[in-house]
Amino acid sequence: MLRRNLSRFAGVPYDCVIIGGGPGGYAAAIKAAQCGLNTACVESRGTLGGCCLNVGCIPSKALLNATHMLHDATHNFKKYGIQNGEKCTMDIPAMQKQKNKVVAGLTGGIEFLFKKNKVTYYKGFGSIRPGADNVVVTANDGKTTELAAKKIVIATGSEPTPLPFAPFDEKIILSSTGALALDRVPQRLVVVGGGVIGLEMGSVWGRLGAQVTVVEYMERVSPFLDNEVSDQIVKCLIKNEGFKFKTSTAVKSIQVEGGVARIGVESAKGGQAETIEADAVLVSVGRRPFTKGLGLETLGVKTDKRGFIEVNDHWETSVKGIWAIGDVINKGPMLAHKAEDEGIAIAEQLSGKVGHVNYDAIPGVIYTDPEVAWVGKSEEELKKANVAYKVGKFPFMANSRAKTNDKTDGFVKVLADKATDKILGVWIVNTAAGEMIAEATLALEYGASSEDVGRTCHAHPTLMEAVKEACMACYDKPIHA
Repeated sequence: MLRRNLSRFAGVPYDCVIIGGGPGGYAAAIKAAQCGLNTACVESRGTLGGCCLNVGCIPSKALLNATHMLHDATHNFKKYGIQNGEKCTMDIPAMQKQKNKVVAGLTGGIEFLFKKNKVTYYKGFGSIRPGADNVVVTANDGKTTELAAKKIVIATGSEPTPLPFAPFDEKIILSSTGALALDRVPQRLVVVGGGVIGLEMGSVWGRLGAQVTVVEYMERVSPFLDNEVSDQIVKCLIKNEGFKFKTSTAVKSIQVEGGVARIGVESAKGGQAETIEADAVLVSVGRRPFTKGLGLETLGVKTDKRGFIEVNDHWETSVKGIWAIGDVINKGPMLAHKAEDEGIAIAEQLSGKVGHVNYDAIPGVIYTDPEVAWVGKSEEELKKANVAYKVGKFPFMANSRAKTNDKTDGFVKVLADKATDKILGVWIVNTAAGEMIAEATLALEYGASSEDVGRTCHAHPTLMEAVKEACMACYDKPIHA
């Protein structure tokens, strides 16, 4: 029941107002409209798509693709019989222009989908007034519009976390946003944090000539990975792209003087202090939920100690009439496709249908070369949970398509329950791992066994045969290894 005089609001009450136009927000808005709800979406950026489309997933993949082609041309074309590839150079402004074209096309496409599905789009910053039925939109020119909302979904996403002693200047001390927009190749790039963003953006500028040093506080790079997989990708990045890694190392200070950053580091266990000089520093130590200005404190919406909004299994917050999804909540990984699935599910739920997200079957990908992709549990997680499991592995060195492509780094690793053979986790290191993980995700979603996948006919010659063979190795024996 709305608690305010509707004459003060813009138009009739909306069935649903989404605050945030990223993957979670725009998917929720489109699906809600498709389900028959009168829907509005509020986005302050000025373009839809959130961090993912504007300053994240999409622009980074455009740069990774461009630099991968350059690296392949200068290092590998000759062995394929293609001559003079090593003379290729990169026009940085042209590369950035192509990236921006891709971003503009995709963000504009979402705005078209809003019009097609009759979603009302408000450009401005959204906040919630007490009563939880009033969304105030503040446009860039300061003008405000009040929206009556029967149901509100918060999908405001996240932002890069800075080091407390080194705020981003986006010139030398870079967030992922600044690293995407560089107009020069830094001779020396230090990446603080060996996670997904650090390895991907390090790859972009490393392929263009930067000497990349990754400084990671933990004992291994990307500690969320299966240990064997983490070790493999480190070896590949050292061998193929000349990365340097300093693990178990803490960054204590960053001082910028005369266009040079001096990074003070020491062993995470204490002692052995040293200074590393760099022309640019990419700080990629994680992301934090973006909730500033929403009015959560006044409303009484509960957040955890890290600032994430607390939600129940139906994405409801502690305040009736307000839901939240995506990076801003304390549930699931901070991934665009997770947010999108939540957006669809919450829209279905709010329209009276059943919405569901299986958090045990959400794939992850690192778009390095080779790529790393996974879904489900790692060996370390299974051991910690005292789950009896078996392992099936298959190397791409023995896969015919990988051999013809001359891309044989990596392997497929399948983990299955020792008693039931149900697949519990799949890990892939390969140039096309991000595409290949879909089959494994489907297998987990529907409770397939390794034998189910191993007995499924796969086309030949394909990289996907390695998944089949790894599954065969899990329940019996592979044919080609």
